[in-house]
Amino acid sequence: MLRLAVACLVISALAAVFGFGGVTTELDGIARIVFFIAIVLFVFLLVAGVTVGGELW
Repeated sequence: MLRLAVACLVISALAAVFGFGGVTTELDGIARIVFFIAIVLFVFLLVAGVTVGGELW
């Protein structure tokens, strides 16, 4: 998921360089949403791994 967020940010930066403002805004929003979803999943799995331990998987 973080690769997708970074890819969106890179494409957004390239679009900004070439003057595509609408694409830049949309890709920036998508990257932000994907990044926050990845962080929430990471924290959830971290807490689950600490509390449950090896029984999770």
